[in-house]
Order: sequence, then structure tokens, then C-alpha cells
Amino acid sequence: MRIVRATDGTVKIDPTGKASGRGAYVCRSEECISGAAKKKRLDRALRANVPMDIYEEMKTYIINGEVGATAS
Repeated sequence: MRIVRATDGTVKIDPTGKASGRGAYVCRSEECISGAAKKKRLDRALRANVPMDIYEEMKTYIINGEVGATAS
């Protein structure tokens, strides 16, 4: 799954893999996402402060398959 820091500084999930900006990839498992959050891997890769909301949204995305969906 690709995460991107857009030119305006926002960090978001890039489901198409084509959004412009600095990108980083995380495997689609909750363990990878938790590890990335714990060790702040995305912060370093994107050179930005990645809010915990993004990590939660990534977990929801792998469960529901869409950005912005809520976990059930």
C-alpha cells in the first residue's frame, strides 16, 4: 500500500499509486502497520510527522478495501 505526502504537506493513503508527492510503501498487514507506527518508519521515509489517524485509516483500508471507510 502506498502512502504519500502531497505537495501541500498532507499525508494520505494513495490507493491508485499515482498521486504526486513523496511516497512510501507498507505491506498490507496489521503487523507491518503497527511496526511502522511504533518505529516511526513512515515519518522518516516521508520526512513528515505522520498522525496516528493515518495508521488507523491504513488498518481500516486493509479490512474494508476503501479509503475513508469505517471498521466494522
